Amino acid sequence: MMNEPIRDEPSLFDALYEDDDAVVRALRAGAQAESSDEEGETALYLAAVQDRPGAVRLLLAAGADPNRASGPEAGDLPLCGAACGGHTEVVEALLMAGARPDLREEFGFTALRWAVGLGHASTVKVLLAGGADPLLPGPRGEAMLVLAAERGSLRTVRALLEYGAGAAGQDAVVGVALAEARRLAGLDPERELLRRLEETYGPGLDAVVRRDVVDGEETVTVELLRDGEPMAGADLHTGHGEIVALLEGRG
Repeated sequence: MMNEPIRDEPSLFDALYEDDDAVVRALRAGAQAESSDEEGETALYLAAVQDRPGAVRLLLAAGADPNRASGPEAGDLPLCGAACGGHTEVVEALLMAGARPDLREEFGFTALRWAVGLGHASTVKVLLAGGADPLLPGPRGEAMLVLAAERGSLRTVRALLEYGAGAAGQDAVVGVALAEARRLAGLDPERELLRRLEETYGPGLDAVVRRDVVDGEETVTVELLRDGEPMAGADLHTGHGEIVALLEGRG
């Protein structure tokens, strides 16, 4: 009985939509840090995906398990949820509390696979420093270095190389990463993203383009609109040319 999740703790879940002081009050009132809601979502997972580092630390200090899966099928991990959102401070807190960096969640994704695929370079660096394996492939066998090169995040590629992704014996992977970076460097990112979206949703929909710079790296986002409202989107970093120069320089 001691290992069963404790459910029906609405005060703690309500507190997670308020502030850290509310979380403290809920825990002091007897709410269990390992609480999960009626759908099996844990309080720690919710705090992680909401980018609430203070609440995450409070829950961990109160006994929440950083490796406990969440959700109806117990397929979601707090570390993966935080990495997917690029919530670097939360990732740091979970790793310090013993989160296993290479643990796979449903469909075989690791935290590093999420962060690399979305170009969250700062999160990638923290995961690698915390023991994530840069050579561990993704669920479809994809190499992290190739994925980072496709994404176009120069900082992510540099971090992976620093932690051994291009080490001896990895020449083939480096070659594929270089080829992908070259291919994408020669394409217009807006047209490439629109092409990908139209493959799934069909042509003829209105589209808007946004360019943002985060942590010194530019991201291009294309969103499809239906009746003036966003209905799908895709994005890429734009560092493919710089990645080509970096990888060529290693030869």
